[in-house]
Amino acid sequence: MPRSSVDDLIAFLAVARERSFTKAAAKLGVSQSALSHTIRGLEARLGLRLLTRTTRSVSPTEAGERLLVSIGPRFDEIESSLAALSAFREKPAGTIRINAGEHAANAVLWPALERILPEYPDVKVEIIVDYGLTDIVAERYDAGVRLGEQVAKDMVAVRIGPDMRMAVVGAPSYFDGRPKPLTPHDLTDHNCINLRLPTHGAVYVWEFEKDGRELNVRVDGQLVFNNIALRLNAALAGAGLAYLPEDAVQAHLENGQLVRVLEDWCPPFPGYHLYYPSRRHASPAFAVVVDALRYRG
Repeated sequence: MPRSSVDDLIAFLAVARERSFTKAAAKLGVSQSALSHTIRGLEARLGLRLLTRTTRSVSPTEAGERLLVSIGPRFDEIESSLAALSAFREKPAGTIRINAGEHAANAVLWPALERILPEYPDVKVEIIVDYGLTDIVAERYDAGVRLGEQVAKDMVAVRIGPDMRMAVVGAPSYFDGRPKPLTPHDLTDHNCINLRLPTHGAVYVWEFEKDGRELNVRVDGQLVFNNIALRLNAALAGAGLAYLPEDAVQAHLENGQLVRVLEDWCPPFPGYHLYYPSRRHASPAFAVVVDALRYRG
């Protein structure tokens, strides 16, 4: 196969997977016009339209989808095999892409990577923060991070963090003139700071458990955010109650900036796990990252 044909197929895969000429061009390091010209040339040679373009989106046609499904895994296998060759290098090398939530990235991934990356200058790590339950295979991540109870059974799961607890917190000023909630049901009378989930666009339902009884409460309030930092800042400002990971608020509880309520309704649960496909070829660079993240507590 001519080299130009291989390049054209790589360009098609990038656009088809990213569903965007802009994102695909940035990923390939080419201009949008050059990428568009490449795709038009490929379609002309095949005599088929592979992509449907509108002003807002790009998606594969039926022929394009068939081509994507057919050649995508083959190119992935080639890329994985080339990455595995780094075992013959004196030092691990390569780029590892990980999908994780904001809290996992800050509390678990970065502390471990900060320790080991200076020892492996040829290892690069790309962390994409995402609250959605992303398909790491379809999006071509090397691994993802989820809570233990959320990892699919067909994945290899490596524990990378301790058990976790959530905490309902508010500033002392928020409780001036307000009774503290004694049960999760009491939260319906409070101004709660909500989290918007990207997966379905819904507002997160606060989850509680006590003596084997599970209770989910759909709270209401003036503020809705999609990250931890803004919810924490709003709670510190006295704007309402927030439902946050315990370790994210511990220092503020100790210095009196926040007050915790409903602690007996927030038991520990399985912490973060790194997960990846069982068929994945473990390159030396990937093995270094996994070993650094492995929880040994």
